[in-house]
Amino acid sequence: MSFHDFTMKTIDGKERSLGDFRGKVLLVVNTASECGYTPQYAGLERLHERLEGRGFSVLGFPSNDYGAQEPGSDAEIQTFCSTKFGVKFPLFSKITVKGGSKHPLYAFLTQAEPTGEVKWNFEKFLVGKDGQVIGRFPSSVDPEDPKLAEAIEKALG
Repeated sequence: MSFHDFTMKTIDGKERSLGDFRGKVLLVVNTASECGYTPQYAGLERLHERLEGRGFSVLGFPSNDYGAQEPGSDAEIQTFCSTKFGVKFPLFSKITVKGGSKHPLYAFLTQAEPTGEVKWNFEKFLVGKDGQVIGRFPSSVDPEDPKLAEAIEKALG
């Protein structure tokens, strides 16, 4: 099983195979529009823009699981992200990332070491070119944190 085995609905309602990202290093983030960490969208977009040409992408998965901080529809989320933060990295339809009804994608991500439920919005999973989780960073780690940058650079080779 790998990250690339999943097909997800994009924020604009289209089915997309995550196999499209095979060979890329990915930063997978559960996002929310009304969270104290929401300003991280700006850093995530800068990171995406800076490294996209080297085979890197940020992927955002909105979730309303923590403090009901993502109450909007997919269309509202997309408008918020593009107008407030200029987000161009791929966003997907809102999903559940914790508990018994968590999406199978997040069941896969949270089985990687260190295992366990996603603790809050903007937790980050670093996925290698082969579709396996190679790093996990808590919400408090800024997208432009040197520890995260170092892990991404190592994965990009």
